[in-house]
Amino acid sequence: QVQLVESGGGSVQAGGSLRLSCAASGYIASSLCMGWFRQAPGKGREAVAVISSLLSIGYADSVQGRFTISRDNAKNTLYLQMNSLKPEDTAMYYCAADPDCTRRDSEWQYWGQGTQVTVSS
Repeated sequence: QVQLVESGGGSVQAGGSLRLSCAASGYIASSLCMGWFRQAPGKGREAVAVISSLLSIGYADSVQGRFTISRDNAKNTLYLQMNSLKPEDTAMYYCAADPDCTRRDSEWQYWGQGTQVTVSS
């Protein structure tokens, strides 16, 4: 099993930055696809950024150019650097992991508890 714990959320003003971290336990974590998802009130869960075990990266169009996903396998940690934050980025952010990067959101196997990001205008 893989356990994921997010941290780094908080409240910021529009234009500000946050860095989310996801600590993963389990010695197979480095072989997994890792991703950040978010869910805003009244909306479904959406993929924000995904990084494969081979470091291929994909971003949602809404965050392209503003967010950067990275992973440090030595530390078993996933990061999401969030810059130029907008009010519409307000959501609960979840770290997730799965052997297959192409799965639909609902099919990802491992999930953290989430960390809240609130961006005020």
